[in-house]
Amino acid sequence: MNARSLELDGLLVLEPQFFADERGGFFESYNARKFADLSGHNVQFVQDNHSQSRAGVLRGLHHQLAPGEQGKLVRAIRGAIFDVAVDIRHGSETFGRWAGILLSAENRKQLWIPPGFAHGFLALSDCEVLYKADAYYAPALERSIRWDDPSIGVDWPLLGPPILSPKDAAAGSLHQARGTLSSALVTP
Repeated sequence: MNARSLELDGLLVLEPQFFADERGGFFESYNARKFADLSGHNVQFVQDNHSQSRAGVLRGLHHQLAPGEQGKLVRAIRGAIFDVAVDIRHGSETFGRWAGILLSAENRKQLWIPPGFAHGFLALSDCEVLYKADAYYAPALERSIRWDDPSIGVDWPLLGPPILSPKDAAAGSLHQARGTLSSALVTP
């Protein structure tokens, strides 16, 4: 497995080695020891989530407040998504900046999003997305930031007007969310 950092500290793209022959193929999608070596984090994942979306669905930007901040390891197992993480770490030099990457069943890439980031994705095709979380889903701590907040400026590769949940359509701005973000997420 290879790893490379994205432009925001903590975001890591993992690319597994794929072994193919006349029978088909094989790759190791997760190995705790390799993940810890590559990421520098000894993470205990507690929940796996499986999301299905049709092309044009935009989910996010989601995060959870303290004490339920989640780190996520995200991958597409069918179709393709544009996956986005926004730095919401209190005191971070890159607060409010975003990074995005194409994740697809074909490229097999995964994105590690540590706690302190809001997360969302745009389905570029009908897709299925799996992600591991290192904290349990806590509805009372869940928050959303508007997907098209101009202060963030995510350059979504839209296929047309996005298909949003009512919750995501009603989400507030990063400015509105700033006062609720945990000071525990200060970057070193």
